[in-house]
Amino acid sequence: MGLRLVTSNSGDTQWLAWRPALYYVDINRFSLQRAGFEVTQGAGKRRVSIPNIITLGRIMLVPIIVWAIVSSQMEVAFAVFLIAGISDAVDGFLAKRFNMRSELGALLDPLADKALLVSIYLALGIWGDIPRWIVILVVSRDIMIVAAVIVSWLFDKPVEMKPSMVSKLNTAAQVAYAALVLAALAFGFKPAPYDIILMGLVTVFTLSSVSLYLVGWLRHMSTIEAK
Repeated sequence: MGLRLVTSNSGDTQWLAWRPALYYVDINRFSLQRAGFEVTQGAGKRRVSIPNIITLGRIMLVPIIVWAIVSSQMEVAFAVFLIAGISDAVDGFLAKRFNMRSELGALLDPLADKALLVSIYLALGIWGDIPRWIVILVVSRDIMIVAAVIVSWLFDKPVEMKPSMVSKLNTAAQVAYAALVLAALAFGFKPAPYDIILMGLVTVFTLSSVSLYLVGWLRHMSTIEAK
C-alpha cells in the first residue's frame, strides 16, 4: 500500500490530502499499475516507478561502498558491488518487461552507474589499490562529457544522450576491472594477468568513446549560427 496525493479546489481554497493507493499487477495486461507514489492533480497523473526507486537505492549505495573501501572492509565492498549490479539488472528488466520506462529513469540509471563507478575508482586509486593514471583517465572522460553537455545546454543546443556501442563496451570493461580488483582484495588472490588485460581494455575503450563523443559534439555544436 502506498500514498496518493490529491489536490482539490473548493471555492478559492486549495487543499491537499493523502490517500492510500494500492499496488497491484494486472495479469491480463502484464503491466504493473501504480508502481510507487502516484501524484494526482485534476485529471493528470505522475508516477515514481519501482525501477526508479531501485535506481535511487543504487545511488544510496555509493557512500556505503566508499566507506567499505576506505575502511579496508573489502568483503563488504564486494558484496555491495554485487548488490548494485543485481539491482541494475532488476530495474532494467522491470522497465522493459512492464513498460515502465520514463525520462527520469533514462537520466537516473546512467547517473547511478557513473556515480558508483567513479566513486569506486577514486577510492581504490586514493588508497593505491589501482594505478592512479587509470583513475585520472576514467574520471577525466566523464568530466569532459558532463562539461560538453552543460555547454550545449547553455547554447540551447542539447545533445541527445544515447550511448554508443563503444560506450557500452567501455562501461562493461570498467565494471569488470572494478569487480576483479574488489574480488582480489576481498578474497586475497592475485588478479594477474587479467587485471592488465582489463586495464588495457578500459584504456582503449575510454579514449575511443570520449573521442567519438567529442567529435559528434563538435559537429552538433558547429550548427550554431553566429550572432
